[in-house]
Amino acid sequence: MMNDFAQSNFQAPVSAKVEAFIQESPSIFTLRLQLCDAKARKAYSFMPGQFNMLYLYGIGEVPISIVSDPVESTFIDHTIRVVGHVTEGLAKLKVGDEVGLRGPFGRGWPLALARDKDLVIVTGGLGCAPVVAAINFALNRRPHYQNIQIVQGVKHSDDLIWREQYDRWNQLEGVKVMLAADKAGAAWPFHTGQITELLDDVDLAPDRSLALICGPEGMMKAAAEKLIDDGISPFSIYVSLERNMQCAVGHCGHCQMGADFLCKDGPVFVYPDVRDRLMQEGI
Repeated sequence: MMNDFAQSNFQAPVSAKVEAFIQESPSIFTLRLQLCDAKARKAYSFMPGQFNMLYLYGIGEVPISIVSDPVESTFIDHTIRVVGHVTEGLAKLKVGDEVGLRGPFGRGWPLALARDKDLVIVTGGLGCAPVVAAINFALNRRPHYQNIQIVQGVKHSDDLIWREQYDRWNQLEGVKVMLAADKAGAAWPFHTGQITELLDDVDLAPDRSLALICGPEGMMKAAAEKLIDDGISPFSIYVSLERNMQCAVGHCGHCQMGADFLCKDGPVFVYPDVRDRLMQEGI
């Protein structure tokens, strides 16, 4: 859902300056941006789970999830994996460079529904990026939420980013972080195996829990079905989906999934709405 700012710039990007470049891993980095225009900074707002289109002048644009807290600062953080020519160009930016920004776009996480409930957050790979803003939002408003349990899985232990951040979160009262790697190096101190195996260690109170899941579709479906088997309502489970988003406003059709366009009807959906569409090709 576009707010007033996004509606005003949904076609033409506004300029944003790189305030910090953080190398998270050899192929993953975080761009900390600030809108150049003071009026634009004041008007810009987003909800956790939404995304921006980042435009590299002369090359193209890509959809990138926002990982910062919506109101804690005027900076807008995006964590990016190098996967194509646009992200390769973004990876070469330096502090002081400018990019174009359109957004925010899409439907975010239903954090208003999570008030006074437990949050169960399950993510895989860089799929953690779309929920980081939700985690920061909840932690910065701790009295509004009960227990927060974060389950993060990666293919290889070397792929884990934000290790210090997970360690810090795990020290907070009422917060439990569980990490898994399909393949682990010699020094890996956490679980080795599938992320769904860690769900047995979640202290689940089905009647007061809301689950946020993102990552590969197979993982999301397996995790959602495991939580349902454990008693949580399917309508208390939300997933964030990825497709090839090129226009962000439902015009180009590249991100269509059945009757929905992920850029404007998603990327966050309540699980029953997409349960039968996950892992299905050609829809």
